[in-house]
Amino acid sequence: MAESVRSDARRNRERLLAAATEAFGASDGTPVSLESIARDAGVGIGTLYRHFPSRDVLVEAVYRTELAEVSAAAGQLLKRHPPKAALRRWMDRYARFVAAKRGMAESFYAIVESGAVEGSQIRASIVEAVDVLLRAGVDDGSLRSDVQADDVVSSLIGIFLASGSPEQTGRLLDLLVDGIASR
Repeated sequence: MAESVRSDARRNRERLLAAATEAFGASDGTPVSLESIARDAGVGIGTLYRHFPSRDVLVEAVYRTELAEVSAAAGQLLKRHPPKAALRRWMDRYARFVAAKRGMAESFYAIVESGAVEGSQIRASIVEAVDVLLRAGVDDGSLRSDVQADDVVSSLIGIFLASGSPEQTGRLLDLLVDGIASR
């Protein structure tokens, strides 16, 4: 009996994280209600609060889960695509991650301010993913050897801040990859 309770609780937590990730990603920056997340996950609000006692705890869990997935995506994409194509696809994945943060911006800034999530850890994780992709591209000759992963991450942040639409973001990411490509 205890095993089924644990597996039910684990499934509920996973469904809540998935529903919250979806809701935050679809938000245009307006607050997302916890009740709607619980409803979309197919559980009651009490179940949500048992797993995530506050909005900030939920946001932190979503953020950590998404960051881990974005970081792991670099290696996964390299298994299926040549490095230059994997880099471009990874940039699209990272863009979706950044967009999802907009829906949880207020809570996200609160957890960064509290020290629960450190900006340096976040950046290091993203830089590491980009570095994996760049090294693979250097090894196969498709990407320049003089490009620093941290410079690419700074460029990505600039694109996400300056872009006015998903279409423009795509065009700017294409330009960035063209600039990183070997000549």
